Amino acid sequence: MAEISTAINPATATEAATDVSTDGATGAPTVMTSEITTEITPFSDSRDGDSCPIIHLAESQVARDTPPCAMTIFGATGDLTQRKLMPALYDLAEQQLLPDEFVILGYGRRPQDLEQFRADLAAGVREFARLKWDDRVWQWLAERIFYQQGAYDEASSFAALDARLDELGRHFHTRGNRLYYMATPPGEFAPIIENLGQLREADRAHGRGPANPPGEPRGWWRLIIEKPFGSNLNSAHSLNELLGRCFNENEVFRIDHYLGKETVQNILALRFANAIFEPIWNNRYIDHVQIAVAEKVGVGRRGGYYETSGALRDMVVNHMFQLMTLVTMEAPVTLTANAIRDEKVQVLRALRMFPSKEEVLQNTVRGQYEGYKQEEGVAPDSRIETYVALKMHVDNWRWFGVPFYLRHGKSLPQRTTEIVVRWKDTPSVLFNQGGGRVKSNMLILRIQPDECFALRVNAKVPGSGNEIHDVRMEYEYAESLDGEPPEAYERLLHDALLGDSTLFTRRDEVEVAWSIVDSILNAWKDAPPPHAYEQGSWGPQAADELIARDDHRWHRPHKHDHIVHVHG
Repeated sequence: MAEISTAINPATATEAATDVSTDGATGAPTVMTSEITTEITPFSDSRDGDSCPIIHLAESQVARDTPPCAMTIFGATGDLTQRKLMPALYDLAEQQLLPDEFVILGYGRRPQDLEQFRADLAAGVREFARLKWDDRVWQWLAERIFYQQGAYDEASSFAALDARLDELGRHFHTRGNRLYYMATPPGEFAPIIENLGQLREADRAHGRGPANPPGEPRGWWRLIIEKPFGSNLNSAHSLNELLGRCFNENEVFRIDHYLGKETVQNILALRFANAIFEPIWNNRYIDHVQIAVAEKVGVGRRGGYYETSGALRDMVVNHMFQLMTLVTMEAPVTLTANAIRDEKVQVLRALRMFPSKEEVLQNTVRGQYEGYKQEEGVAPDSRIETYVALKMHVDNWRWFGVPFYLRHGKSLPQRTTEIVVRWKDTPSVLFNQGGGRVKSNMLILRIQPDECFALRVNAKVPGSGNEIHDVRMEYEYAESLDGEPPEAYERLLHDALLGDSTLFTRRDEVEVAWSIVDSILNAWKDAPPPHAYEQGSWGPQAADELIARDDHRWHRPHKHDHIVHVHG
């Protein structure tokens, strides 16, 4: 990349105005755009050498890996764009992971002044980006940001969008490559997909693809879709059917931001790159596994949305099931996207279905924090759960008989996500004799915050006796990398630009997961209301009783207890 300019000339940084009119003969919309006159200067890195974790370490591959692309963000004026997407794109630009041939077109229903739109996005980057603000980086990115007003359910608006993307593509030399990001409420998914599908059909009918230089292959189209992906099996299946009519499966990227977290990505490396774990990673040695996603805040202003979802739909069917599959899957044949996702699907298919309503109620607990019914947008007689605990089994050769305990809740004592793998107790001889009891070995994978993994082992206390105490060897990513690891959206956006779908969910994963959750939701319909629990507690007493029936208890997150730091 060549050197970036230190300023944008206001006289040349003008936005292309787009007008849509109707052809009198055909009635079809016609699009007229003024010339884009922004002076584009390529970007080079002239930073002072501050160290920070980047996604690609091979410098020769950094910019070259990412292909040219025009990225459209539907719902560009929303919270997700300002808090997550633009900060992630800024961080990618700061690391030189975006090519010079790159442009962003925000799309929304509201009219927006371009300079104000850019200023609003800049405010979000300043507040939420992982890396430090750099005027040169933002100027490089800002001159590639544009805005298009339009409806989500009108063909004429999408005809204007198509023409605008063709124009921007020619100006920025994006070779017809398009990435669409659906950062909208789920109610807008279907009309957006349908209109994009009609654009593709029109292109194919006229024997052309997106605007491309002569002699080059047709550019690719890719679509990133946010959760929630459906509200039950039927709606998820219908959405998948619609996507299948408009896109190929390898063009669809169903995003689950948990899969972009470094600790989650490291689960497979920890399991399959270390010989010490694989021989004891099975039902012969492991006693049980716990997966916890705790949130300190309540629903806040999301009460209206939460009334349509609840804890089970909001967290378990996507994030927590994905964590569970990575912990339990077999080694893939290769590290390609479909090889990994094939193994994850096999785990979901092996999950034990609850044969009756009684089985569901015996193995699940739902709770609601006190005061939830007084939240904005919440019905005064709401039965929606803000807490859920599950006991599940994976009925395959490796895991048969090992219980998996999942719990998620809001208004809990702290924000944390962690996986706890607990091995069986040692025999009751030697160090287990006497009044004390040696604790079982335990591996803790902390997904957030303070990403790390810790292994609990037993050691002798110095002195003349044989007293045994547990210690933890802990590896913290931020400390070992001399900085915070990349944010999830950085990795996921970059992977989508590269066409790597490894960290995204596949159609069959989604539908198998919903088939399991549907059986629980159906049993809850005429079940007793959720158990009440105090805000700031660890949930209802019934959840403690659920795990206590197996002579277990929930792991309480602690950060500083008998830690021996291991630096990598």
